[in-house]
Amino acid sequence: MPAHLRMGAGANVNRSMATAEADPVAERPAAQSPSAVRERRLMQGNQAIAAGAVYAGARFYAGYPITPSSEIADECAKLMPTLGGVFLQMEDEMASIAAVIGASLAGAKAFTATSGPGFSLMQENLGLAVMGEVPCVVVDVQRSGPSTGLATKPAQSDIMQARWGRHGDQSVIALAPASVHECFTLTVQAFNLAERFRVPVILIPDEIVGHMREGVCLPLPGELEVVDRRAPAGAPAEYRPFTADDGGVAPLAAYGSDYVFHVTSSMHGPDGYSNNDPANAARRVRQLHEKIERHRGEIVLTRAFDVDDMDVLVVALGAPTRAARQAAIEARAHGTRVGVLQLQTVWPFPDAEVAALAKRARTVVVPEMNYSGQVAGEVRKALGADADLRRVNRYNGSIITPQDILDAIAAPPAGEGRAA
Repeated sequence: MPAHLRMGAGANVNRSMATAEADPVAERPAAQSPSAVRERRLMQGNQAIAAGAVYAGARFYAGYPITPSSEIADECAKLMPTLGGVFLQMEDEMASIAAVIGASLAGAKAFTATSGPGFSLMQENLGLAVMGEVPCVVVDVQRSGPSTGLATKPAQSDIMQARWGRHGDQSVIALAPASVHECFTLTVQAFNLAERFRVPVILIPDEIVGHMREGVCLPLPGELEVVDRRAPAGAPAEYRPFTADDGGVAPLAAYGSDYVFHVTSSMHGPDGYSNNDPANAARRVRQLHEKIERHRGEIVLTRAFDVDDMDVLVVALGAPTRAARQAAIEARAHGTRVGVLQLQTVWPFPDAEVAALAKRARTVVVPEMNYSGQVAGEVRKALGADADLRRVNRYNGSIITPQDILDAIAAPPAGEGRAA
């Protein structure tokens, strides 16, 4: 490869894993009164997820231990009893997501955490949560597979499963943090979106992000927005738990309150009871999609770095974002102008944001820890067949390094390749 894109002798190609959070300003303590000072803590990503859930108001956790997500359960086992909340270790992941759905319908902000095999077991009941419009959060700390795979190694191979893992015509929201700080803030955002749109929200950190440790300035109470579900205001006898309006979201009462309502996994009308009318079915499916699509501009989160003068755009999510940013620094130091687009929202996919930035670049590089190029495929759809799209794939349980990305930038445009 060209010498100007080689990292210097003695350079640590993994050092992006130890650099500061992607937005140092976000990590810096904000100006506060002397009596209100942010607490700075050394935290693991999984610990930050648990802390973010509590900040967002979660008071119910049900789960089954599985590597590499078990620290989330450990933290919740400590935190929930001190807050008047509930921690349940269930017999398996199917029971865990069922308990979360029940707790949410009873009025609690509820969540669970798992990894690949457990995430697979949750899919049927996640479909129930979609159909019943039950707000909840599921954390899938991705590990290398398939099946048991490399249980302690990282991967990003559940991206398509997060979107398409359930049968039927449905839509969910998925977010991917790239740092410990984002593990906290995006968990809060996951609960906000779940509560606002009455939808399961899936947080998909990879094992690297879940297990890395960084200094985090925890937000003060009230510093981050916390959204609660909209409660019904009318007479209980007039309450309808579902809406027939395209893109609408009905208020949600709590089981055990004065509002008595029915939830079923079958196709149903606004009253919650089974309804097989074709026109009703069309309205329901359309509403499940459009309540997300119509608010796409509020849901999709991306971060762009050094894109104003770029020749090359790197599109990344999760831990590879950190390698991408380090690669961009190295490349610019040697005259190649590289920008980075981080996808914090994975679903709905930020295709418009990707396409708009890619127009400024001659080459687009997508690093991800899977074989099939799950993100690259979506980027290809956004760019069209003629774009110079280069893939950097790792699927052996090891990380993507800045040098891997520099190699892809320097390579001649010879199609989309893979690396072990």
